[in-house]
Amino acid sequence: MSQTGTKRGRDGWTPGERALLRRLRNPAGVQAYLDGLAYRAEEKAACPRNVMVERRAHCFDGALFAAAALRELGHPPLLLDMWADRDDDHVLAVFRANGCYGAVAKSNFVGLRFREPIHRTLRELVLSYFEGYFNLEGEKTLRAYSGLLHLRQFDRQRWMFRDDPLPVISERLDALRHRPILTPRMKRGLTPVDPRSMEAGMLGTRLDGVYKAG
Repeated sequence: MSQTGTKRGRDGWTPGERALLRRLRNPAGVQAYLDGLAYRAEEKAACPRNVMVERRAHCFDGALFAAAALRELGHPPLLLDMWADRDDDHVLAVFRANGCYGAVAKSNFVGLRFREPIHRTLRELVLSYFEGYFNLEGEKTLRAYSGLLHLRQFDRQRWMFRDDPLPVISERLDALRHRPILTPRMKRGLTPVDPRSMEAGMLGTRLDGVYKAG
């Protein structure tokens, strides 16, 4: 049951839920809402409705919520998956404005959240996350990214309102072709993240929700 009312419209949202989503107004508003949620340390995900009820999210269910909220604002619900080495993967809710890509995301790290829609390609968008994507050993870990997954195909499973289809969405994301961003020589030449950047990137990080190598 939603905390914002139980009378549902034809699209599944209650009037209170729809009003909350529309108050977010734009992608930056969706990001601000996500930033106000507690970080979910456990792997189990919640659908967008339950994210609103529980007031917490991690990167996957945060991206699902963002995609649902962006859809209410007129954007298609699109996810992009990023793969990492010796680190957690990361999921973005992607949107377009003026022909360019931006993103909304929930993260335990400061630098892996919102991106303005100024990126001409998905590769440009993904590369903007590279320097801020690191593990506790100070290794830069981002390695590959997927194409876009349109969540409309999961509407019959009611992904915005039920937790059941979320493992299927996760598996479908993982099964997409992922394009590498580094050559072997690039990987060998990577330098560690400097201590000041690590400290800044981990402001407010919940350590119980951080990948620990080994």
